Amino acid sequence: MKFPAPVPLTEIAALICARLIGNSEANASGINEIHKVEEGDLVFVDHPKYYEACLSSAASFIIINKEMEIPKGKALLVVDQPFEAYLDIIRRFRPFVPAEGMQSASAQVGEGTYIAPGAFIGHHVTIGKHCRILPHVTIMDHCVIGDHVIIQSGAVIGSDAFYYNTKKDRDIWYRKMDSCGRVVIEDHVEIGASCTIDRGVTNDTVIGAGSKLDNMVHIGHDTVLGKNCLIAAQVGIAGAVDIEDNVILWGQVGVNKTIRIRKGAVVMGQSGVVGTLEGDKVYWGTPAEDFNGKRRERVWIKRIPEIWEKVRKL
Repeated sequence: MKFPAPVPLTEIAALICARLIGNSEANASGINEIHKVEEGDLVFVDHPKYYEACLSSAASFIIINKEMEIPKGKALLVVDQPFEAYLDIIRRFRPFVPAEGMQSASAQVGEGTYIAPGAFIGHHVTIGKHCRILPHVTIMDHCVIGDHVIIQSGAVIGSDAFYYNTKKDRDIWYRKMDSCGRVVIEDHVEIGASCTIDRGVTNDTVIGAGSKLDNMVHIGHDTVLGKNCLIAAQVGIAGAVDIEDNVILWGQVGVNKTIRIRKGAVVMGQSGVVGTLEGDKVYWGTPAEDFNGKRRERVWIKRIPEIWEKVRKL
């Protein structure tokens, strides 16, 4: 998430009651997760396992629960509970604001766009030109919809990420990480009925131009779907997946988190994708593997009883 304007680091430190060490004259441009950070961003870390990764990341400012050696030009904001500090920042710069009607006055809607009765449009939503938003669609705060987009009935755009801070030394193991990211849907996309697309935790979930989603597709937080992709019904894509252009996922494919599917890959129905797939190939099965190899394997599996009978008679 980017702040509306750069914020003095001293102001952030005062907000979260942090001890500021290092470059105290700097301004923070936003707050992000470790795999999305850019120069000028804040990031938080509360486990020794990830200290070094955060310190060496692109983040300029690290909210941390232990004083460490500071990389040149960076700053530490030392607090007892970095996760709570993260929540304080999110709630300050992107607070929950209750809706006052079915379409927020802060929403911007382009020329020629049709919004059906019963559709909900949240705060600071931007919708482009010549779109069709059909009944019972929900578009949550800060989402961005391009031109010539169709969103079929019952779709939910911008629901919270399924993402939790986990510690087993407290009564409630899973603490919700407030989602401050967006969903960005580019031009000429169609979203089928009853699809759900989660907003990024701190960054954007993106649906690339020209992509088409069938009914009841779920796309997790921070996933980036490329251009001209085809996603059939009941596909489930976990968080932080990178799907390149021209990928096809047929019905009921499941995709594991934080992996990449490269350009032009095709995954046959009911397959399970558990690792990165190379492009311009067809895949099938769980785990998804080369289609032709998997088909030959099935032929040999069917021959096992015949082969066993021959071996038994030797």
